[in-house]
Amino acid sequence: MIETLQMTTPSDREIAWTRKLNAPREMVFDTLTRPELIQRWLLGPDGWSMPVCEVDLRVGGQFRYVWQHKDNGKMAMRGVYKEIVRPEKLVHTEIFEESWYPGEAIATTILKAEGDQTILTTRMLYETREARDGVMKSNMEKGMAVSYKNLADLLSEIAAGANK
Repeated sequence: MIETLQMTTPSDREIAWTRKLNAPREMVFDTLTRPELIQRWLLGPDGWSMPVCEVDLRVGGQFRYVWQHKDNGKMAMRGVYKEIVRPEKLVHTEIFEESWYPGEAIATTILKAEGDQTILTTRMLYETREARDGVMKSNMEKGMAVSYKNLADLLSEIAAGANK
């Protein structure tokens, strides 16, 4: 069981994380791609909000997220969708507007159906090992763990609403 976020480094330029979610992959795909849902889970530790969440979900389309914290200011990230296979795969670039690691990363997210559950695996490929190592030394792991807990909670809330 992967009920919590599991992180690994499959190569010297990659970070991967995996989490089992108690929801069908169509629903999980929607939470990864619909702005009104992304804004509810991709928040990291307490105190962060996402006032800007723009998604143009098509190959070549762009996304942009802006997070805000009352004490820590703003952080913005953008990217371009390279591949979309609903409901099983998303590939996009990722770069922070105030870059805290060098270069652009490529995220590949795979959603594997397992009965009524979904195994979500994302692999981030960085331009260099140094970039990957810099990300590993940041608070990214803690933030991702909180976000994916938020995601699991949101999916439970959506499923409960659908069953009423």
